[in-house]
Amino acid sequence: MIDLHTHTFFSDGELGLAELARRAEVAGYEVIGVTDHADGANLELLLPRLVAAARELDGAMRIRVLAGVELTHVPPRMIPAMITRARQLGAQYVVVHGETITEPTAEGTNAAAIDGGADILAHPGLLSLEDAQRAAARGVLLEITTRKGHAYTNGHVVTVARAAGARLVINNDAHDPADLVGPTQARRIARGAGLSDGEIDACLRTAHEFVARLISTA
Repeated sequence: MIDLHTHTFFSDGELGLAELARRAEVAGYEVIGVTDHADGANLELLLPRLVAAARELDGAMRIRVLAGVELTHVPPRMIPAMITRARQLGAQYVVVHGETITEPTAEGTNAAAIDGGADILAHPGLLSLEDAQRAAARGVLLEITTRKGHAYTNGHVVTVARAAGARLVINNDAHDPADLVGPTQARRIARGAGLSDGEIDACLRTAHEFVARLISTA
């Protein structure tokens, strides 16, 4: 299994990157992407260090380690430029913290992330059908999350993604060891969101294809 949304103590996670990777490996993951929270204040401090550390670990363990970033609570009008800057600083992919109903994320964040070229829109909350349709057209992946709180709207995300033809990925949004739920529990949570076994398998294939593209262009 692949998880493309995790955090270390570079932001608000509890673990260093090496321990996070090791615990994910033991929990049954083949690939993890570390996506610490960033905005304009820490982007240039965070990314070069995270990218370098991920490169050192990748190949030293059975699990593959990717270096992304999660742009978090960035004002919507600033998101497109910050996505571009994150890529320039070496982020292999960019996640944007979507409009979860458990935090005061600014209205318009989902649309700005999609139009700005994010790779993954995390926990997009009560995502509109229009935004889901634009995500489908632009190839932006929508997240089904196993994270408590953010998972409240998983069922809605499944419904609008299905209607729009948008692709989904299943992520932990792990901040501590308990968040690394493992493949079995991740499938259960996805089924609870309304996904069929076939649709869950499609989510897993999407993640594998996404990682394969990243590796091929590295």
